[in-house]
Formats: sequence, structure tokens, C-alpha cells
Amino acid sequence: MRRVPAPVIAILAVALAAQIALEASRRPARQPAASLPPAPGVEVLRLASFGENEAASRLVMLYLQGFDLPGLDYQRLTAWLRAALALDPLSAYPLFAASRVFAETPDPARARIALEFVYDEFMRDPNRRWPWLAHAAVLAKHRLKDLPLALRYAAAIDRSTSRDVPAWVRHMEIFILEDMNELQAARILLGGLLEHGDIQDPNERRFLERRLRELEQRVK
Repeated sequence: MRRVPAPVIAILAVALAAQIALEASRRPARQPAASLPPAPGVEVLRLASFGENEAASRLVMLYLQGFDLPGLDYQRLTAWLRAALALDPLSAYPLFAASRVFAETPDPARARIALEFVYDEFMRDPNRRWPWLAHAAVLAKHRLKDLPLALRYAAAIDRSTSRDVPAWVRHMEIFILEDMNELQAARILLGGLLEHGDIQDPNERRFLERRLRELEQRVK
């Protein structure tokens, strides 16, 4: 390399950069859903990435985007998503894709697989991953019409996260109990929340006190 003139190296570098940019700009052809292979082990991916785990995680996600969603094997899909998240635990990409793309399939059975993946991975890092489980609870309630499943997700957020999560997230469990007509349980939970002293915002406290009075009237 020392013998190669500097202008030649510069030309080669520019040509290589142009080739990479051209290849990156091409839209990959969609692959049939049935062709998604089983996910390799995380250690295999780590070895193949030569220590560039974050880059490997992003490549895995780009690879998954190349498959048609209809007919996709969600057991294999979530294994790939789990591998991508293990490569880069701080990445939001796999959980975003699971909750906002793959879980919104019209097939309820496959949607549930994606939502359970989000729930399982939430439990590994609740304070960082609660937004994706909150969206999963919304999907379970409104798209799947499965209130017990939505309640399970909302309760997990309430019990596993710090007090720093937004108020609407912490109150999801109470509102879902109301939707299930579990008024007594919602009343007890809301009363305990107010009594415990966690509610510092006066507007939020007034709102919840009003909801508690309404619940007590409905219970009576």
C-alpha cells in the first residue's frame, strides 16, 4: 500500500464509497414469508459480527424487513427479534417493530405471539421498555378485545416500573378494571393509589379523586 500513489488510493476510496451508497439505496426484493429460516444462536451472531454487536442487531432487523408479513412464522420471527435484542439490549428497534408493526397483523393468533414477546422482554428491563408494553396493552384492549390480557400487561407496568412513568400509564390498570366492570377492584386500587401519597400533581389528584367518587357511587 505504501507504493500506491495517494491519488489512486483516493480514487479507490471514492469508488468504494459510491458503490456502498448505491447498494444501500436499492430497495431489497421482498422475500416470501415461508423462506424465513430459524434464528441462529446469539453467540453465533456475535462471532459473525466480530464484536460489532450493535451493527449486527441493526442488520438482523433490516434482514427481517425483507420478508412479506402475510404467512410469516411468528415463532421464528420472535426468535430473530429476541436475538437482535440480545445483541443490543439498549436498542428500541426490535420492541418497536414487534409492538407497532408485527403485532398489528389482522391475524389474532400471530398478534398474540408478538405481544407476548414484548411482555417477556419488558420484564428484563421494565423502566426502559414500558412504552412498548403500554402499546401492547392498548392493542390487546382495542384490537384483540381481550380485556384480561390488557389488564395483565397494565398490571405488569404498574408493579414493575418506577414512579417516573407517565400518569396515564400508571392508571391504565384502573381504567381496564372499570371496562371489565370490576368496579370494586378498581375502587380499591384507586383508593390505595391516592392514600399512598404517590400523586403529587394537584390536577391529577383532583381527577383521580373525582373518579374515585364516581366509582363509589357505581359500586353502591
